[in-house]
Amino acid sequence: MYIDFFIMQGAGNRIMVVDRRNDDITPPSAEQLQQLGNATTGPGFDQLMWIMPAKDFSLDASYRVFNADGSEVEQCGNGVRCVARVLARGTSESEFQLEGPAEIVAARLLPDDCVSVSMGPPEFEPARIPFIADSKSDLYSLDVDGVEFDVSVLSMGNPHCVLQVADTDNANVAGLGPAVETHERFPARTNVGFMAIRGRDAIDLRVHERGVGETRACGTGACAAVVAGQRLGYLGHTVTVSLPGGQLVVSWRGGAEPVWLTGNAEFTSEESIDL
Repeated sequence: MYIDFFIMQGAGNRIMVVDRRNDDITPPSAEQLQQLGNATTGPGFDQLMWIMPAKDFSLDASYRVFNADGSEVEQCGNGVRCVARVLARGTSESEFQLEGPAEIVAARLLPDDCVSVSMGPPEFEPARIPFIADSKSDLYSLDVDGVEFDVSVLSMGNPHCVLQVADTDNANVAGLGPAVETHERFPARTNVGFMAIRGRDAIDLRVHERGVGETRACGTGACAAVVAGQRLGYLGHTVTVSLPGGQLVVSWRGGAEPVWLTGNAEFTSEESIDL
């Protein structure tokens, strides 16, 4: 069976998008996803976005998110922006309401191939992240192989752990990333962000993504880092996030307000493959 797909990129994150709104074909198996996600056996991707009809007819579409290791996850900010660009092809529409695995997401197309998406409000209650803790806090002490780290933990539809570092270039992403991802206090594993604050409106960030490893960008990771910095009083309402793959802009007004993520979403190629 052949499927058509787009390869896209958002801030350097390689996204494979498959639009199946007009049929009921199920997503590939975990084994097939692993082959597709590996650049030696398939097109290669960081995340695959599988677009389907929405269950709620008032919404434009729904989507599922898969990592390169075959696991299904709750959200992908860079991927959602790519979904919006695909939905806009051949139409004059510039705003979409999307049914994601974790919440309803609003998307707005902007000039210069940019898209702004509402990622919903952050979640801090440990049980809903999920994270094992006695009570909710802005900072937790996390023991990693006998070393204590102060970390921020929250969910942006998927779990995130944010560590502050002096310099992202020298951050131990390869060592600490996998150790924190699989830490026993994260029952569903976690994404791990390494954030260096450059001012009230700018941070540098590297992210070890759950089920992927370090990627060139992570949209929900950018949101989580900015929210964590705001909660600690270090950042303002709108922050530019510099990642290895490019820049994203994150805005949050606090409380139950949604976090808005803005960045590019660009087509790289249009292809097909026999599953």
